[in-house]
Order: sequence, then C-alpha cells, then structure tokens
Amino acid sequence: MPTLFRFIFVVAAVAGIIYGSMISLVSLVKPKEREVTVRIPSERMNPPTP
Repeated sequence: MPTLFRFIFVVAAVAGIIYGSMISLVSLVKPKEREVTVRIPSERMNPPTP
C-alpha cells in the first residue's frame, strides 16, 4: 500500500508543478496588442460569374 501512496503523491506533485507554472505564466506574461492585416484576393470576394 505505501507504493500506491507514493504514486499518488508523485502524480499530485507533478500536477501541482504544472498548475503552478500555468498560474505564473498567466500572471507574468502579458501579450502585446498589435494590428493585424490580412490580404484577401479579389477573386475570393468577387468570384467570376459563368
């Protein structure tokens, strides 16, 4: 039975490390806002009529 407790402890520790790293990424990394321009060919907007 101690092996099961050790396994559960290791899984919980890894999950805690992953959760903590996600929390730190959310709080420390701020995305930069910028303008995005996408060119659309005129053939897609006005398809030729047969």
